[in-house]
Amino acid sequence: MDNIRITDRPAMGVRRFGRVNWLGLRTLATREVMRFMAVWQQTIFAPLMTAALFVLVFALALGRGRGEIMGLPYLQFLGPGILMMTVIQNSFANTSSSITSAKVQGNIVDTLMPPLSAAELLAGYLSGSVARAALVAAVIGTGMVIVTGAGIAHPLWAIAFVLLAALLLGGLGILAGIMAQKFDQMAAITNFVITPLSFLSGTFYSVQTLPEPFRTLSHWNPIFYLIDGARFGVTGVSDAPPLRGLIICTLVVAAILAVGWRWLNSGYRMKP
Repeated sequence: MDNIRITDRPAMGVRRFGRVNWLGLRTLATREVMRFMAVWQQTIFAPLMTAALFVLVFALALGRGRGEIMGLPYLQFLGPGILMMTVIQNSFANTSSSITSAKVQGNIVDTLMPPLSAAELLAGYLSGSVARAALVAAVIGTGMVIVTGAGIAHPLWAIAFVLLAALLLGGLGILAGIMAQKFDQMAAITNFVITPLSFLSGTFYSVQTLPEPFRTLSHWNPIFYLIDGARFGVTGVSDAPPLRGLIICTLVVAAILAVGWRWLNSGYRMKP
């Protein structure tokens, strides 16, 4: 008995700070990606159809008579806004529906029981939003280039703002999923918060045309900077300096993810 050595190996289920559970993180990330890819007709193809319908309706109703906005033909101005609006809605839906569904169905414990830290849970959930946003942006962006005949002015800026949109709205989706206890509450958040913010952030118009105080209020909306920054990346024009938008969006993302980490770490409204 004296020769038996006691190691410091942690027991199953214990979370260790400073060590990354790569297997668990990869498994959660894969689950989140496969979750939306299993119904790609709804998660990838449907947003493409919705974006195409928006472009078609505005082209028929306003395309020829609207004139130019910020020196751009209206459809060329509209394209990045439609793209980012779709990215925003899909990024939010991916994380929020995943957490809410697990809570309502009672299987959230399957995610909480494995030895995953709060940071790993956060990264795993966000990976699904980032992958879904990238696919949606690639599909719609390709269609946009074909329809408008214009290329991408600043690809790195466009990619940066698509990534920030995925992280920001994916993080908000995590917070909303933690707060909501049933699908009705999640639908209310989507319909009364996310959708109005995405529609009223310069998607279909330049905020410079708004009267005060709405013009100033628009600059307090971080989603405005996401759409405006993506428009700069695609067309080379914007309402606000893109560097300012990049800094503001990065700070907002950091704050949202910090709250998400705090809630996941404490088990706030997550533990059964």
